[in-house]
Amino acid sequence: MSLITPRTLKGFRDVLPVRALHQQRMIRTLQDVFRAHGYGPIETPALEYAEILKGKGGEDSDKELFEFTDKGGRPVALRFDLTVPLARFVAEHQNDLVFPFRRSHIGSCWRGERPQRGRAREFLQCDADLIGPESVAADAEILVLMCAAYEALDVGLVTLRINDRRVLGGIVGHLAPGVPVVAALRALDKREKLGEATVRDELVAAGASAEGAAALIDVTTPRSDASEVFAALEANLAADDAAGRAGLEGLRRVLELAAASGVRDGALRVDPSVARGLDYYTGIVLEAQLDALPDIGSVGSGGRYDDLASLYTKSRLPGVGCSIGITRLLDAMEALGKATDKEAPADVLVVHPGDDALPRAFAIAATLRRAGIGAEVFPEDKKHGQQMRYADKAGIPFVVTVEADGGWHAKRLADGSFASFADEASLVAWLRAPGA
Repeated sequence: MSLITPRTLKGFRDVLPVRALHQQRMIRTLQDVFRAHGYGPIETPALEYAEILKGKGGEDSDKELFEFTDKGGRPVALRFDLTVPLARFVAEHQNDLVFPFRRSHIGSCWRGERPQRGRAREFLQCDADLIGPESVAADAEILVLMCAAYEALDVGLVTLRINDRRVLGGIVGHLAPGVPVVAALRALDKREKLGEATVRDELVAAGASAEGAAALIDVTTPRSDASEVFAALEANLAADDAAGRAGLEGLRRVLELAAASGVRDGALRVDPSVARGLDYYTGIVLEAQLDALPDIGSVGSGGRYDDLASLYTKSRLPGVGCSIGITRLLDAMEALGKATDKEAPADVLVVHPGDDALPRAFAIAATLRRAGIGAEVFPEDKKHGQQMRYADKAGIPFVVTVEADGGWHAKRLADGSFASFADEASLVAWLRAPGA
């Protein structure tokens, strides 16, 4: 039988141990942050009925769905994000939930888009959402949580660029009357990816005049000065546009509440170019940018979606949430050389002179594990040097050597520091010592 060439599908990839360990650490960090803010975990299936997902994110999302017919003849699809399944989940289980309902969810999503730097067809999302309140306080809570998450991840400075779709909708109606708002926002969302010329062409194709398209692009151009941003947005809203002006006031208010929460200066920036391409957003929208590598694209996003659950229930279940893109964030960290350090699941390798010493080696490893120190035993009868080389290559920081006479000693590979011990408690204390 001929060998099968080992290969992965385009846009999919295996996760090697070093990256997987960094990924697990990031997930644990986010779980701690979510819990600290009152967001408990849920899970939803990776596969949904196609009708649950189709038409919820827009034309591009529908085109990118991994959709097929299952063995029962049912049209099904892999989820393209975690928000649409959440809306279905809340509608289905609303009688079993307590509102306001805070949830977190960490899981893979799939989109059949063109693979490129920072974009894969399978990617890991970490979401937090607040269902029930329609208040500015709920919007601010999500922003504060997201800032706390990036700070805890220790990935460098991250800027949350925020805007409000009600403001954008009002500006579109004022500068390009008659143009469908959804079409205009889809076009404006493509500025960073495809450039202003493409945006202008799409706006004109949607019915805007050349002057109106140019004015829309000018008003939504990012500005560094917050007062200039607010002045430009306010000047281009109709005087009777209550929704747009409520959105503008909401942006001012979330900045105030975030500052009261201790969010660092500059972490939030009102950016009129942020539109978000998914159709279900109705209010505040946000994108997270890694300051050290902005060209990798958004490393997080989110916003308010007050009408999404109404597709599945007559109950009013508005929501606001955020999503942190772990896959893209890890890509960025690797590009910056911050996620390539050698790392091992275990803290200690227990080495031994042969099979006769294995019972002692197993006993020491068990003692270390009970003390909360990860330990593994070298599983073969090899020379001491070979066992030590394995520890070095695997990135294990400590080696405990069981000697032929039953004693043992420990070595820290980073600096070669060495110590012998009369009992296991002394060994544990040495391994736990500051600087060990």
